[in-house]
Amino acid sequence: MENKSHAFVAGLFTLLLGAAIILTIVWLKRDTVERVPYEVVTRGSVTGLSPNALVRLRGLPVGRVEKIDFDPRVPGQIVIRIAVDRRAPVTASTVASLGYQGVTGLAYMQLDDNGHDSRPLVAPPGQIARLPMRPSLLGDLQKRGEALLAQSEKLLTNLQALSDQETRQRMLDTAASIQHAADRFGALAEQLRPVVGQLPETVSQLNQTLASTRALTATLNRSDGPLFTNLNRAGLAAERASVSLQNLDRTVAELSGRVGYDTLPRLNSLSDDVRAATRSVTRAADLVGGNPRTLLFGAPPASPGPGEPGFHWPAEAGQ
Repeated sequence: MENKSHAFVAGLFTLLLGAAIILTIVWLKRDTVERVPYEVVTRGSVTGLSPNALVRLRGLPVGRVEKIDFDPRVPGQIVIRIAVDRRAPVTASTVASLGYQGVTGLAYMQLDDNGHDSRPLVAPPGQIARLPMRPSLLGDLQKRGEALLAQSEKLLTNLQALSDQETRQRMLDTAASIQHAADRFGALAEQLRPVVGQLPETVSQLNQTLASTRALTATLNRSDGPLFTNLNRAGLAAERASVSLQNLDRTVAELSGRVGYDTLPRLNSLSDDVRAATRSVTRAADLVGGNPRTLLFGAPPASPGPGEPGFHWPAEAGQ
């Protein structure tokens, strides 16, 4: 009887201990965090992502993936339902992408904020807010891989075109031409070797010429040098010539004044006297020509005029 009582107590203790352990586990695993549902939409592949996958915001865990399904409103579009901690700063510029854990192939949802719009993301009334999903690294690599494969195929085609007989012959001819040019360059270098040997002497002469030029320039720049001395002499000669020209101008001006105020009036008086004498000679010549006796007897008396004694009116024609 005592054995049965001992076994009953031991079994009851085991049951109570198991129940306590289960209650403790349930209490420890309870989730008291208030979460906000969001929908991530994409047309790409979501390989490796499964329900209950972790959601990270800039690397920090903020929620879980609840459901993955096709969008009934948009054919071909996938909708991923996630639950995110209400305290997580999900804004209007937050975008989602797939992240992968090591080499296991398991994916998680990665949320990032590009900072373009810092307003909190608010869902329309009666709907769930949606986040866009950008291609993951593997998806981007897959697209780029296809482009790289196409370019590689094109490159292989071009290389195959370059490997035909005609192209190889052209390449051999080109190599031969380059070798011939190199040989000629070597011969030209041999011909230029004497010239190169004379370069030090030429450079030395050039340095001497430059030194002489510097000395000449320094001499010409001296204020007591021949250049400035000759320029000063030329300036003095020019000043003297200018003074001589000024004296000549004054002399010409005085001569012009004398001619205008002294000589010209005398010439005008002499001209008047000559004209009067000419008129007298002309009258005398006319008188002698009309009556030569005037040279012997003198000029006849002048006929009396009207009102003078001895004046007679001339007879009228026909009387």
